[in-house]
Amino acid sequence: MILFLDFDGVLHPDAVYRRLDGRIELRASGELFMWAPLLEEILEDYPELRIVLSTSWVRVLGFRRARERLPAKLAERVIGATWHSAMGRNSLDVIGWDHQTRFQQISAYLSRSPNPTPWLAIDDDDVGWPDEQKSSLILTDPVKGLASVNVQNLLRHQLEIKSQVHGEEDDSRDNGSFSSSDS
Repeated sequence: MILFLDFDGVLHPDAVYRRLDGRIELRASGELFMWAPLLEEILEDYPELRIVLSTSWVRVLGFRRARERLPAKLAERVIGATWHSAMGRNSLDVIGWDHQTRFQQISAYLSRSPNPTPWLAIDDDDVGWPDEQKSSLILTDPVKGLASVNVQNLLRHQLEIKSQVHGEEDDSRDNGSFSSSDS
């Protein structure tokens, strides 16, 4: 299973800016990647899950540097990104990627894969998502991101469904069920 992961509005508030000196800063309470430990904890029950970076950080910093900003347990799951450096060699790719919706970027990534793969995306942007694919999107509030207990519960629930439907469930783990009482 693949999780397409945005950074801004998911792992920290969507109030991130790159300074003239190149440093990246969060202009909101907290710190960059402050909610990454929540994602680590949720994904512990899914060792087979891999992450594809679906964030503008890859375009700005490059794949390696963007991946390195994640905690080690998340970074080791990363297998790719919706943006790759070869796109920068052709100005048409850059322009195209910049104007695509996040769903279009993810669809383009999936179209390059030789095998169909179950997937979810966690993002604070739902522009352009077709109704028939909205169940694959875990939509976050740009300010609350993964700090929202409702988002955490929805992600757990969707991971459980995808793993059962696609036969990726590990019988050795506890099969806790989704409950709105966890809020």
